[in-house]
Amino acid sequence: MARVIVDVMLKPEILDPQGRAVQGALGRLGLSGVADVRQGKQFVIELEGDLDDARRATLEELAGELLSNPVIENYTMTVVNDEAGA
Repeated sequence: MARVIVDVMLKPEILDPQGRAVQGALGRLGLSGVADVRQGKQFVIELEGDLDDARRATLEELAGELLSNPVIENYTMTVVNDEAGA
């Protein structure tokens, strides 16, 4: 069994109004020195069986075309093997 985590974030040059709103709220709530906040999304995909090269390639394609918008977002994909059942 494998767990794949896909993190999707707006590209650095894209304005992030939600991140800006959170940044302002953090300051108002007493957290000083916040230089920047970026808002994103995370997909956690639990797979049955092993993650072979073909499945990894399919996931990369889906992450780039379905889970993210390649015009305004970047993604990273992390594979976490869950052999211990944690």
